[in-house]
Amino acid sequence: MKNLIGQIISGSYSKGLVLKLANNFDIENLKVGEFVVVHGNKTKYFAMVTDILLENSNPRLLSYLPSPEEQFIKDVLTGTSVYGIVHLTPYLMVENGEKTSAEDSIPKVKKIPPHFSSVYKAEAKDIEEIFGKDNKTNNHFSIGTPTEMDIPICLNLDKFVERSNAVFGKSGTGKSFLSRILLSGILKKDVASTLIFDMHNEYGWQGTYEKGQNIKSAKGLKQLFGDKVKVFTLDPNNKSHTSKDAITLEIAYNQVDVEDLELLRGELGLSEAAIDHIRMFQREFERDWFSKFCNLTLGEFEEFCGRHGANLGSLLAIQRKLNTLVDSVKYLKSVTSYDGIKEILNYLINGKSVVLQFGRLNNLKSYALASNIITRHIHAKYVELMEQYLLDGTKYQKPNRLVICIEEAHKFLSPQVAKFSTFGTIARELRKYNVTLFIIDQRPSGIDSEVLSQIGTRATLLLNDENDINAVFVGESGGEDLKRILSQLNPKQEVLMFGYAMPMPIVIRSRRYDETFYKDMLNEEKLSKEEIIKRGELAAAEL
Repeated sequence: MKNLIGQIISGSYSKGLVLKLANNFDIENLKVGEFVVVHGNKTKYFAMVTDILLENSNPRLLSYLPSPEEQFIKDVLTGTSVYGIVHLTPYLMVENGEKTSAEDSIPKVKKIPPHFSSVYKAEAKDIEEIFGKDNKTNNHFSIGTPTEMDIPICLNLDKFVERSNAVFGKSGTGKSFLSRILLSGILKKDVASTLIFDMHNEYGWQGTYEKGQNIKSAKGLKQLFGDKVKVFTLDPNNKSHTSKDAITLEIAYNQVDVEDLELLRGELGLSEAAIDHIRMFQREFERDWFSKFCNLTLGEFEEFCGRHGANLGSLLAIQRKLNTLVDSVKYLKSVTSYDGIKEILNYLINGKSVVLQFGRLNNLKSYALASNIITRHIHAKYVELMEQYLLDGTKYQKPNRLVICIEEAHKFLSPQVAKFSTFGTIARELRKYNVTLFIIDQRPSGIDSEVLSQIGTRATLLLNDENDINAVFVGESGGEDLKRILSQLNPKQEVLMFGYAMPMPIVIRSRRYDETFYKDMLNEEKLSKEEIIKRGELAAAEL
């Protein structure tokens, strides 16, 4: 083989393997995070480089340092007296002669190779054996390449949508681009419907990115996937990012629940006693409680206090806060012309995907309220549909998978909020009802540890804060080596992928979200002439 790196000289099952570099192998040709293959006598092991060290056989040799011009002395010493050591962590193993594919569950490592086992850089066939190949007959999707190779790394989308997933990374590392790539895979392969709460208007018709001093536009999911995606907007007057056929969403007062306000306790300044008063009000007026609370007169409040022993001052303070909320959140209406949430549900249940854009109403208060109200209704409907299916599978259909995408996830899933947030409920238990979360966040340390432990697959760009790095690995074994790799990623495009849908951890260079990607997603040879013309006309109209 051409890519011999060296041989195994020591190691243990718990701490990994130690490799001595071959004399003719340039240590600068190896990076932390690279994917390598160890050939034992009976077994082939797939491993990751986790550390690289310089060693010597006798420290006294270094008492004399050859000058830069004394290349001959350096060549004599290199490989015998001074040499490179590499630490490897093996993850998977395949018995020699055994045929495997990415469709199979390749065994985790349960043993170690013997001394002097040869180690090679991974080749295309090794990558495909582990991660599969993107083709028309499967649901594998190319998400990037290894950092030093031009071979596609594929994600098993069937496994990906089975559990909640996350994209983490500090601001400016490209979370939105990576998220669009992963969501595009789900849409292209039709493995699930998606509901995207688009706080920053990046996923619908078009998004933006910085190129030098200029702001450039990038195609959104609606441009790439046409009728597969329906765009709703809470701000119909915002024309800069919204497609012309976007549906205006209004939310009626009677669709608001107490738990939606609990999520905003900090934003609205509501105490625990205030929440108790609201619950008391909801018990009496049921679905009309919000409208009544906003419009009751002083005399009616006094009458209510007389019946229930409530505090008048507290009720009046709550009324002021709710009316302030209505004034700032323009999509809340006392009466709506149609049930927009029901329409979103119908699209999702029938296999369409929905992007909800917030336009200029992208403050946290507006975002949290709308997303929790809608998700609560989805939660209730999917529980109902799945329970019907389990009761009688011949009469009812199993609901299709749904992936709900949220940005700024730590605001919904913090330890203080996750216990009563609908998103917290989904993260903990709704997988059995075919609903999972797609979390996008720059502060994973702000997310409840119980929720983090339920995340199946994690795509992590660069993070610098130690608390955030530690949080990424909650619930993951062997995270210490991966933490070091994560902290050393390039600030753009490099991603550490690991978890349920990835056979083993790997550092990849993510696909570029560019014209080549657009062409692959549009897949125009499959589209009808009418659809191609329709998309072209829509694009031209938006320019």
